[in-house]
Amino acid sequence: MMKALCFAIFACAFNLLLGFTGLLSFGHAAFMGAAAYATGWLVRSAGWSPEFGLLAGVAVGGGIGLLVGLIAIRREGIYFAMITLAMAQMVYFVCLQAPFTGGEDGLQGVPRGRLFGLVPLDDDLSMYFVVLAIFVLVFLAIMRIVHSPYGQVLKAIRENEPRAVSLGYHVNRYKLLAFVLSTAIAGLAGSLKTLVLGFATLSDVHWSLSGEVVLMTLLGGMGTFAGPVIGAFTIIGLQNFLADRVGSWVTVIIGGIFVVCVLAFRRGIVGELLAWRQRRLKGSTTPGGH
Repeated sequence: MMKALCFAIFACAFNLLLGFTGLLSFGHAAFMGAAAYATGWLVRSAGWSPEFGLLAGVAVGGGIGLLVGLIAIRREGIYFAMITLAMAQMVYFVCLQAPFTGGEDGLQGVPRGRLFGLVPLDDDLSMYFVVLAIFVLVFLAIMRIVHSPYGQVLKAIRENEPRAVSLGYHVNRYKLLAFVLSTAIAGLAGSLKTLVLGFATLSDVHWSLSGEVVLMTLLGGMGTFAGPVIGAFTIIGLQNFLADRVGSWVTVIIGGIFVVCVLAFRRGIVGELLAWRQRRLKGSTTPGGH
């Protein structure tokens, strides 16, 4: 459950960028993974408390996101996506070669510590409620961002960027801020995941994780609030359920689910449910409707 909540935060962060701004990033794992390594090293080797480790992870994710965003935001569409992928591969290479990351072994034995020096996080139940509280705060924060005037401009950019430019908005500034917010929240997810599991590995910065978060968002419903959460719980649940039963075929099964999702219900689980509900309400309001 804690791992699923961490990935739900990650998917919500990605959905803020793709679903509400219209920017597709193929390198979002870099921000989650870099923050995971930063938090792991600071908590284990530098003796930082978990709350400062989480804040450092947010800062690392947002800082790298700012650097990548300043470069990538100059391009659109597939070019933007490929730049984020290339930059993410550079982060992967750094995590592989840097002496403090542990190389292929990763950072192991990261302690959870005591939150604010009071709450011991070694107990799984205490850690679970901390993760749940952070998830709820992130979820509410994203809802507030989307419903704010700034969020309405992001939607306008997603729907018709040339018109947003003609209305006088500095589109690149809005997109850059959305990118940094998304990467900072992704960093929080990575930091939290490191504290929960006690380690950070190269899989946290691998390009395949960037593909997984795309799948989570599309499966649940891009541009919806609950969609990425449901998508994350579905994918993580399937991975945990099928890992001991089918082994490496988990990837094939999840790939098949992605194909079915794209072909059969492109709006995702939540998107299709909302569309069905809207059609039903529309049918009941038309003359002769039941």
